[in-house]
Amino acid sequence: MNSDSQSANPPDTYSHRLADIVGTLIAVVTLTLPVFVIAHYSTNVPESQQPMTYELKTGER
Repeated sequence: MNSDSQSANPPDTYSHRLADIVGTLIAVVTLTLPVFVIAHYSTNVPESQQPMTYELKTGER
């Protein structure tokens, strides 16, 4: 009856692997989602607006 034996407490590799995958997925979504949201909303600027220009009259008659 050795309490240090590996057979008494098998390593729970499945839950560790699942935690690593979920943590990686959360990190990737956290880092990429703001970039896509900013890119999506920053391209909604109307491009058809013409800049306002004024013709200046010169002193010649």
